[in-house]
Amino acid sequence: MTTNNASRTLKIATRSSPLALWQAHYVAEQIGLTTPEVNVEIVHVSTLGDRDRSEPLAQFGGMGVFTREVQKVVLDQQADLAVHSLKDLPTESVAGLSLAGVPPRAPRFDALVLPEGATIHSLDQLPQGAQIGTGSPRRQAQLLHVRPDLMLAEIRGNVETRLKKLDAGEYDAIILAVAGLTRLETAARISLILEPPVMFPAVGQAALGIECRADDAETISILQRLTDPHTLAEVTAERACLATLRAGCHAPVGVMSRIDGDTLQLEGVVLSRDGRQRYLAEINGPQAAAQSLGRQLAEQLIAAGAAAVLESSD
Repeated sequence: MTTNNASRTLKIATRSSPLALWQAHYVAEQIGLTTPEVNVEIVHVSTLGDRDRSEPLAQFGGMGVFTREVQKVVLDQQADLAVHSLKDLPTESVAGLSLAGVPPRAPRFDALVLPEGATIHSLDQLPQGAQIGTGSPRRQAQLLHVRPDLMLAEIRGNVETRLKKLDAGEYDAIILAVAGLTRLETAARISLILEPPVMFPAVGQAALGIECRADDAETISILQRLTDPHTLAEVTAERACLATLRAGCHAPVGVMSRIDGDTLQLEGVVLSRDGRQRYLAEINGPQAAAQSLGRQLAEQLIAAGAAAVLESSD
């Protein structure tokens, strides 16, 4: 990462969790590959979401609990850029910041994880009334839609902490992102990958969003070299859908995007918190029209009745 005769040092602001640090170091490595004359340093930031490990996320800040303080470090010029899990980044942009880099996406699905040594081939094999650890309303609602008997329980902490709680018998199973497990080299713990139509991923899931100051043209240019056009089109559409729904990153909303040639295919789902009501829509169109397609997908969901469900989920 550090090279001789470097013309500039870029400081990356990040949370200090193992997964966040993996993401920051990944971005640092990519900058080293694309712009080798630049030095990179990591700046650790403690966020409200990291400090409070007990309360449900929606109860102490909702959107932005993992991003606001990292963004402030960049705005205050204590760092040059911030690396976020894009699913945690609110769709409403922060004045003075630019989402300048979106690297290639990792596998975007969720995974059911059982206690070590246990196996399963279908959600149907979970025992009646099984206790599942996940604090995500999106995951909870989709699980309840197919298995209304399940008991959904809040779980907080980093991936390692959650796995320890699972293996200690606090839960029958937990839900984690495939991307996080893979990045932390714990993919062997995956018992069952949950894909649509059972489980739609979160908006921006498994993608990284790199922000810098909007007036920092040099850093913007560096970060654009890291951007994958297909991933950018997908997350642009997904985030446009979420913004049009006026739903936060903790709402029971899932979007699946695929690119086939120049065509962007989108499917979106909105559910009530208890999983009983479920609205589904889909749309296809040119990749270049990603933002418009995302808005249209949301409008279809709203027309189907999803707005009332989202209002009751606030």
